[in-house]
Amino acid sequence: MLVLLAAALAPLGGSAGAAASSASGTIVAVGAENEYANVISQIGGAYVTVSAIESNPNTDPHTFEASPSVAHLVSAARLVVQNGLGYDAYMNNIEAASPSSERNVIDVQKLLGLPDSTPNPHLWYEPATMPAVVRALVADLSALEPAHATYFKANATKFDDSLKPWYAALAAFAKRYPKTAVATTEPVGDYMLEAAGTVNMTPSPLQADIMNGVDPAPQAVSFQDALFSKHRVKVFVYNQQVTDSLTASFLAEAKHDGIPVVGVYETMPTPGYDYQSWMLAEITALRRAVANKLSTQKL
Repeated sequence: MLVLLAAALAPLGGSAGAAASSASGTIVAVGAENEYANVISQIGGAYVTVSAIESNPNTDPHTFEASPSVAHLVSAARLVVQNGLGYDAYMNNIEAASPSSERNVIDVQKLLGLPDSTPNPHLWYEPATMPAVVRALVADLSALEPAHATYFKANATKFDDSLKPWYAALAAFAKRYPKTAVATTEPVGDYMLEAAGTVNMTPSPLQADIMNGVDPAPQAVSFQDALFSKHRVKVFVYNQQVTDSLTASFLAEAKHDGIPVVGVYETMPTPGYDYQSWMLAEITALRRAVANKLSTQKL
C-alpha cells in the first residue's frame, strides 16, 4: 500500500498516524520523494506500507521544511529511502533526532558513492540509479522479512525488466538524433538528457544559479536568450515544478521563437504514473519535440 503525502498540506498528521499504526504485518517504509516511495512499493508489494513525504508538484523540494507530523512518520519507519546530496537534508535531521537501530536507511548518494560536491542532485533521472536502489531494497527487505526474500527478488526482476523500454527509447533517440542541442532551466533532467546523447547548451552556472535561487549573471541570461532567438537548440527542457519570473521569461521566449518545450518534474507526476512510465513518458516527449516539434509542457 502506497500513501502519498503532499508536501505542506494539512492532512499530513492523520496519514502519518495511519501509516505508523499499520506496522502489524507489514514493514512501515518511507520514501522522501514519491518516486522512491513508488519503487519501494513495487518491490515490497503486499509486505510494505509506504508513505511519500514529498509528492506535491506545486512545491519546491529544495526548500521543503518538515513538520512534526513528518518527523513522527519518519521516526516510526523501519525502512527509509532518501536522495541525499543535500536535496532532502531534513531527513538526516529527523533521523538524528530519533535514532533507532531498527531503522534501515538507504541514502542514494551514499549508495552510488557520490561525493557531496556532485552538482546535480536529481539522481532518479540517471538510468543506473533505480536498479541500484532496488538491489539495496531487496537486501534490506529480505533482512527485515526473511520469509519473503524470494518474493522481493521476483519483484526486483520484474522491475528491472520493466525498465527496458525506457533504456531502449534512450538508445534509439541517441542513435536517431545524435548530439541534439537542448536548453534547460535547472539540471533536473540532465542525467536523462546525457543518456539520450543530447548536448546541453545552457551554461552549467546558469542552471546552478536557477536551482539555488541565485540571480544569474546577465551575460548568462543573454546567452540563454540567444539560444532561442537564434534557434541554436531544438528543445527547451523546462522544470515544470519550480518556476520564477526568469524561467517564465525563458519559457515565453522559447514559445515565441518556435522552440518546443518538454516539462520535467522533481517529484513523480500523480496520478497515472509509476516510476517506469514516468521516465518513458519523458523520453517520449523529448522525441516528439525533436521529430514533430510538439511541446509537452505538462505530463
